[in-house]
Amino acid sequence: MVNEKILEHFRNPHNAGNLAEPTAVVEVANPVCGDTMRLSVRVQDGRVAEARFKTQGCVASIAAGSMLTDLLAGRSLAEAREITALGISEALGELPAATMHAAELAMDALGAVLEKIAEAENRTRRSARVRSK
Repeated sequence: MVNEKILEHFRNPHNAGNLAEPTAVVEVANPVCGDTMRLSVRVQDGRVAEARFKTQGCVASIAAGSMLTDLLAGRSLAEAREITALGISEALGELPAATMHAAELAMDALGAVLEKIAEAENRTRRSARVRSK
């Protein structure tokens, strides 16, 4: 049984949709249940200025994507790395054990987007070093 907070995020997901001019976009899937999540973020001055998601999946996965974008808003990239599946579950008022895969899917998306941002930053730093030589 899911609680009212989970149902609220499912019925009225926060930050759903596409993001114009994202810094990074990723799509991840849970091969067991088939749920997918697309996460887009825009980073400005080292902070998540905006995050949006699109999920095809169960009630809990949609709620977890919605909560993830709420938790990301305004955080530095270092703070974003501190978000956990358990934290998402707790913020939703505790996901039932059978739906914890939803928070894990959100974490897979977050991990992938943070990795993509780090790779882009590393490429930019390498290019700047090459140009300055």
